[in-house]
Amino acid sequence: MEKRRLGDSDLHITALGFGAWAIGGGGWRFAWGPQEDPKSIEAIHRALDSGINWIDTAAAYGLGHSEEVVARALEGRSRRPYIFTKCGMVWDTKGDIHRVLDGDSIRRECEASLRRLKVDAIDLYQIHWPVESLTEIEEGWTAMAELRRQGKVRWIGVSNFNTDQLERIQRIAPVTSLQPPYSLIHRDIETNILPYCSRNGIGVITYSPMASGLLSGAMTRERVAAFPQDDWRRHSQDFQEPQLSRNLELVDRMRVIGGRHGRSPAEVAIAWTLRTPVVTGAIVGARSAAQVEGFIAAGDFRLTADEVKEIEDFVRGAQSPHGEMYA
Repeated sequence: MEKRRLGDSDLHITALGFGAWAIGGGGWRFAWGPQEDPKSIEAIHRALDSGINWIDTAAAYGLGHSEEVVARALEGRSRRPYIFTKCGMVWDTKGDIHRVLDGDSIRRECEASLRRLKVDAIDLYQIHWPVESLTEIEEGWTAMAELRRQGKVRWIGVSNFNTDQLERIQRIAPVTSLQPPYSLIHRDIETNILPYCSRNGIGVITYSPMASGLLSGAMTRERVAAFPQDDWRRHSQDFQEPQLSRNLELVDRMRVIGGRHGRSPAEVAIAWTLRTPVVTGAIVGARSAAQVEGFIAAGDFRLTADEVKEIEDFVRGAQSPHGEMYA
């Protein structure tokens, strides 16, 4: 699988990374429903054996459980992948999550993640979400830079930051990478964020290229209706009408395009996000080895210029009854 250098780092990552959000399991605010740890470990093994060389997780995923599962999956493996994790989302005794970026909190989070992951240093440590206070953002980023100087993390990045926030923290320490959402139905970063990252040499690792499974080709109205009560997607507008019907129409178009190459809609969705050089890699989540098999070939799949145009033309033409653009 093709590898690309991530920003100013010495990390050369595969086009696809394993996303460990869903393997955090159920019972927390942003869960995907119940998940069996053995299946999660099998999925990680399949991804690594297929060539993926990085895993993206976060302390908040399953309130620490995702990091623990990643550590279990890597026990005894001679070739270890890069491990990326995130901080800044802290939970209380009730399990409620709060965004906190003060320096002491970040230092405590880092120590906890090192213990759960059973590593001496984290390859890429990222602020998960910004907070409203620019002063607190700066304090958090200063703490991140300090952790790097101490050798507890190798490189530092952020997730879900806008250009103003990136500009602010760049004055304190370089930003190796940004992790934003990016898919055919969430394209806000194209206007300002991707150009900013390109100009400033910031690596981009996008998450949810399949829009949380919506563009995978496996999603149906029946499956959406049967989501577990603790699956956060039950409350997402992308999975509700009228967006759901338009999104599934897009999947049908992607299925036609993929069919020409023996590829799935999932592979088309991922290849679309990787079509631009400013995107270093895409995070793709999986809850089973079978799901990994369904997308792994996307790392080497490239859409033609005509196929990209075909998708773009469809998206531009898919309007709501009120004239709102599809994307």
